[in-house]
Amino acid sequence: MLALLDRGFSVRRSGGMYREIQATVLQGVGVLPVDAESAFLSAPAGLNVSVGSGGSLLPMMWMFIAILATFLITRTVTRLIRSGSGAGAGLGNFTIAGVHVHHQVFGILIIIGTGIVLVSATPSGIALDAAAAIFGVGVSLTLDEFALWLHLQDVYWTNEGRKSVDAIFCVLVVTGALIGGANFLPGNVGTAGWWASVLVLTVDLMLSVICLLKGKTTTGVIGIVISVAALVGAVRLAKPGSWWATHRYASRPRREARAAHRYGPRYQQRWNRLRDLVAGAPTQEPPH
Repeated sequence: MLALLDRGFSVRRSGGMYREIQATVLQGVGVLPVDAESAFLSAPAGLNVSVGSGGSLLPMMWMFIAILATFLITRTVTRLIRSGSGAGAGLGNFTIAGVHVHHQVFGILIIIGTGIVLVSATPSGIALDAAAAIFGVGVSLTLDEFALWLHLQDVYWTNEGRKSVDAIFCVLVVTGALIGGANFLPGNVGTAGWWASVLVLTVDLMLSVICLLKGKTTTGVIGIVISVAALVGAVRLAKPGSWWATHRYASRPRREARAAHRYGPRYQQRWNRLRDLVAGAPTQEPPH
């Protein structure tokens, strides 16, 4: 913006955002209107000024913040309950008629309620931002117990429970990429640019599927919005025990040995330390 002022542009600020850029040129005065949906401003002299993708990205930003904040708060509370130090603050498992009601139940109810509001009322502006944040809370509460509804038993503090952390991480990466304005099919339908994006998306999805077949679930999900991740995951070795390793490494003992070495105990310990740092280390007690 300072560069515009240096070139003879003056800016008037109104209502918390730049509404007009008045350009003084040799032919006279040109006024460029700006609204919340504008992506680029073209000055009379041919100068392009990027002002972002507009207010449509704000709901996704609030959803991302809500997912992250809720996950951190939830894990803090559950760790306090687990250690017993949360009793002094009144923290404990929520039960109804002797039944432990997991927080994923509240997350599912929040998702259903928010979804009904979004479809029936189609809010906009601040109301849409609020709905996105509330929806994010529900998503976080539900995915924080992803391992429970995957295994259909209480594995929250077991090794299998680490899958919940992976699920939250995937959602944070995807929503974070969407905040940046990720567009899967840009351009008008039927144009050369649109068909090119269809081709790129098809290749990207194929690479993500290869990642899944190689046992790299997190990489496969992230690769849907970050193509580089899908490409790297598809090229590198498959994890032992995966579909790819079982069907393609059986006759390649050297490659099978390399995969076993790469994804051995040290690899697992490294990632488990990161998961446990965020969510707490599991116990080896049987689920109850």
